[in-house]
Amino acid sequence: MDAVLGILGALVAYSFGSLKILRQYERGVSFFLGRYWGTKGPGVVFVPLGFAYMKRVSLRIVAVDVPPQDVITRDNVSVKVNAVMYMKVRDPAMAIIEIEDYMYATSQLAQTTLRSVLGEAELDELLSDREKINAILKGIIDERTEPWGIEVRAVEVKDVDLPQEMKRAMARQAEAERERRAKVINAQGELQASQTLLEAARTLAQEPTALQLRYLQTVVEIAAENNSTTIFPIPIDILRPFMQAVASREPGAVTAQVGSGAEAVALPAPAPGSPLPAHLPQIKIEEKK
Repeated sequence: MDAVLGILGALVAYSFGSLKILRQYERGVSFFLGRYWGTKGPGVVFVPLGFAYMKRVSLRIVAVDVPPQDVITRDNVSVKVNAVMYMKVRDPAMAIIEIEDYMYATSQLAQTTLRSVLGEAELDELLSDREKINAILKGIIDERTEPWGIEVRAVEVKDVDLPQEMKRAMARQAEAERERRAKVINAQGELQASQTLLEAARTLAQEPTALQLRYLQTVVEIAAENNSTTIFPIPIDILRPFMQAVASREPGAVTAQVGSGAEAVALPAPAPGSPLPAHLPQIKIEEKK
């Protein structure tokens, strides 16, 4: 009787020792006498103690940090780049049977792929078009890890460390670009201002009284300030007759009378002995002393 109770106790202890509890996000890849026995879980599973072995595999997404890599881009710029990879186990059996350590292998593959892909890209593309580079990295790594039962969800380039010389060169380039934009904007403003002034001049030419109103508005603006001197702008047309009269009385001036007309024009006196132009045969020249 005691032997039977001992055997029953041993069987109960063996049964409890063979029970395994797997969480919802875990699967157990079991081997019976060295042969693949199946993927179990989640919940309570029976793995015969001493005859079977079970390897736990997590199905959650894992973030793998890719260490900084020294990369020489296609335009011969040396940079240091690090990235992060998000992956999960799609097939637990393949992840255990096909490869020894799928985490280490996937991390090494991500490092080598990062160096090879960034070595074919230019620096400007690496800085401005990261989405394209991330998609290329994800496609390559996911294709190579598919036989291992690994699914790569995303690969993101985190940081690009540039040399100090390259940072200074890029700063000078950005400054020159901003100066160029400022000059272009200034030139465009001058062009628009000149076009507006041209339209204003055409409007004033159609209505001469508008120019007088503009003069009066200028006087009002000047008088609004505390000035002791007031300037009255006078149109040039008012002074033109006086200027012509003074020019006609200057010594050495020449009066040219064409035909029987009475209009006289002040011209400079010709040099002594020089002949008159051939196209003025009817002009009579009188010199005033």
